[in-house]
Order: sequence, then structure tokens, then C-alpha cells
Amino acid sequence: MATLGDFPEAFLAVNAVLLGLIFGSFLNVVIHRLPRGENLAHPGSRCPACGAKIRAFDNLPVLSWLLLGGRARCCKARISARYPLVEACGGLMAWAILRVVVLELPASTAWWHALLDFLAHLALGLGLLAAAFIDLEHMYLPDEITLGGAVLGLISLPVRSEVNWREALLGALVGFLIVWLPFDLIYARLRGMPGMGLGDAKLVLLAGAWFGWRGAVFSLLAGAVQATFVVLLLLIVRGRIEEPKAVQAERERMRIALAEAPPDERAELERELALDPLAAAPEPGLGKARLAFGPFLALAVIEYMLFGDAITQAILRV
Repeated sequence: MATLGDFPEAFLAVNAVLLGLIFGSFLNVVIHRLPRGENLAHPGSRCPACGAKIRAFDNLPVLSWLLLGGRARCCKARISARYPLVEACGGLMAWAILRVVVLELPASTAWWHALLDFLAHLALGLGLLAAAFIDLEHMYLPDEITLGGAVLGLISLPVRSEVNWREALLGALVGFLIVWLPFDLIYARLRGMPGMGLGDAKLVLLAGAWFGWRGAVFSLLAGAVQATFVVLLLLIVRGRIEEPKAVQAERERMRIALAEAPPDERAELERELALDPLAAAPEPGLGKARLAFGPFLALAVIEYMLFGDAITQAILRV
């Protein structure tokens, strides 16, 4: 049976990057459609501006955006730079996982074992990337990514070496509780609003399911530190923290739906909106500003995935 050592590193790198770019292209579909409740598979890729079908040669990761000058061939609408950025991040993620995770395995590792290990970590990395961009735009972390990623972490345990079953289950429990207990339960009762969303708790749960309690604690702490730096930078540059436009647009749609709803449905809509922390515009003041924390948590989980051993050793030496 072929082993990992039978394949040249250059061959593995080229194929890993190509796979990352292809999946990165699909990730743009996930980021656009999942928050809108649309089917991820059908219809095929279409221009967001005019709805025209995008032909295969105009859908090549990164390259098509460069050749088209950042504009759609069909209607010349500007294509967001987010699309090639996500695709490039997919390729970079795949290369980093190959280099840091897969190539650190013994050369005698069976090829299928190395492949499954690579695909599991790539799915995690791409899922976190999608979660970060969705949360940035919609301030929402889909359960399909957070809880689905946690389940993937558990079922992939036989092909990866970070933690065992006991450590994974304990990590998931610790990850959820260290966010939910102080920020969603205690803080909410004291301030009348949650300090962090339940989606954040599920994302730290994911970190624990993959990397144990150390990964969960690191993700929360590192995410908080990185978020603090970004908040300070935003305050210095802009003097304020703005809510995403997509959240404002969704709030306006909810307001219109409530105003047009018949009396028998309006009460139910009002009850639903009362439970939605984004249904009301944020109050003035820095303490009331809303910041998507998911991207910082996702970044911290990726950091632990790639550098967890070095991080753990550095902490133990302190």
C-alpha cells in the first residue's frame, strides 16, 4: 500500500493548493447563500447583479477575477474583491494544513489516512473562514458551521492526533460553558442583554471538540485580545464602530413586514423580534456598540490548528 512518503512534496503541494482554490470558490457560494436560506447546490453560479449564469471559464478561482478586471462579463457590474480573497485564502489554508499538519505525520502513514486527515482539517479551516465572513456581514454564525464543525471534529478523531474522545467531549463542554455561563446567562441578567451571542459559544464549543479544553480557552482569550486591538484601531481611525449594512437592511425588512402583517400575525412577529438582539438599533455609546466576535474566534481557532503544539509548549514553559 502506498504511503505518504511515496509522494513528492511538490506534487502534494500543487494538488493541495488547487483543491483549496476550488473549495474556496464554492465557499463564496456558501457565504452568499447560507445566511439567506438559499440552496447551496442549485441553481448554479449566477451574477449577483443581473442573475445571468456564470460560465465555467469565468468562474476560475482568482484568475477569472483578474482577467475580468474585477467586473462581471455579463453586465459589467463590479465584483467584490472578497471573492478572489476567499479563494486565495482557501488555497493558502490548504497549503498551510499540508505543511504543518500532514507533512508532520510519519512517512510510513498510509496515503488514505493522510488524505482523510488533510480533508478533515481543510473542512475545519474553510468552515471557519466562511463563518468569519458571514458574521462580518450578518452578525450571525450558522449552526451548520458551528455545530456541524463540532460533529466533524468528533467523527474525525480516528484520523487525527490532537486529542482523544474524553478530551474532545470535555473540551466541547468547557468551550460552551466558558462563554454561555458568564456572557449569556449572568451578564444578560445583569445588563438585560447578552454580552456575547450563543453562536460564539457554539464556535468555542467547536474549538473544544477539535482541540480539547486548551484549544477552547486559547480561542476565547486570543480572540478577545485580537478583537481588542481591532476595536482600538477602528476607534482611532473612524472614531466609532458601525453596524454592518446587511444587518441594518434586514432590520428594515423586519420593520416593514411587521407593519404590513395582519393583526393576528403581528403579535407573534413582535414576540419573535423581542427575542432577536439585532431587531433594535444599537443605542449610542461605545459600551452599546456591536462587534462581530466570530471572525476573531475563528482566527484564533485557525491559529491553534496550525500552531497549537508551539503555543502549548510556550505556555507550559512560562
